[in-house]
Amino acid sequence: MGKDKQPRGQQKQGGLPAADAAGPGPDDMGPKKGKGSPKERGEEEAQTCCGCRFPLVLALLQLALGIGVTVVGFLMASISSSLLVRDTPFWAGIIVCLVAYLGLFMLCVSYQVDERTCIQFAMKLSYFLLSALALMVCVLAVAFAAHHYSQLTRFTCETTFDSCQCKLPSSEPLSRTFVYQDVTDCTSITGTFKLFLLIQMILNLVCGLVCLLACFVMWKHRYQVFYVGVRMCSLTTSKGQQQKV
Repeated sequence: MGKDKQPRGQQKQGGLPAADAAGPGPDDMGPKKGKGSPKERGEEEAQTCCGCRFPLVLALLQLALGIGVTVVGFLMASISSSLLVRDTPFWAGIIVCLVAYLGLFMLCVSYQVDERTCIQFAMKLSYFLLSALALMVCVLAVAFAAHHYSQLTRFTCETTFDSCQCKLPSSEPLSRTFVYQDVTDCTSITGTFKLFLLIQMILNLVCGLVCLLACFVMWKHRYQVFYVGVRMCSLTTSKGQQQKV
C-alpha cells in the first residue's frame, strides 16, 4: 500500500494548476470588445464616408444651396412680371430643399450601410432617386440660365413707358423684340438680372455636383462589397473539384 502512493513533490510537478484545470473563466470567453472591435468599426463606417458624417454634410450643403437658389429665383421674379418660370429657377431650389430634408431625416433614423428594416431601404431608395432628379433639375436650370445670359450679352435695350424692350442684332436670323414689363430702367435687366443669372448658374452647378456626390455615396455604400467575379470563380473552382473527384 505504501508503494502505490507517489511523493507529494511528483504530484505537484505533474498536476495542472488550479486556475488552468478549472478552464477559461467567463471573462476569457469570446473576443474582447474595445474601441477597435469590428462592431464599432462597422458603426463608424456606417456613419462616415471619407471622414465626413453621412448624410449630414451632404444634406446641409443641399439645404444651403437650395435655399440660395430659391431666394435668388424669387428676387429675379420680382424684377419683371413678364419673366418666364424657366428664367427664374426657384423651382429647382425647392426640389433640392425637399431632398435635403429627407437626407436630414435619414440621419435622425440612424443611418446604416446595410438595411435592417423596410423603412430604411425605402428612405435610402427615395433619397437616391430624388437626388438624381435634383441633379437633372439643376442641370436644366443651368442650361436655361446660360441661354438667357448669352442673349443678354447681345441685347440692345431701351426704356419705353413702364417696360424695357430689348432686341437682338439685326444680323441674327431669329432677331425679335423681348419686352420686360414693369421695368422702369433697363439697367435692372442688363445689370442686376444678368448678375442674378450668373449667380444661378454657379449655385445650380455646385448643387448638381453635390447631388451627384450624394448619389455616388449611396451607390458606394450599397454595392461596394459586391463582386460578381469572385462568386463566379468560386463556382467554377467548386465544379472543377467535383469533376476531379
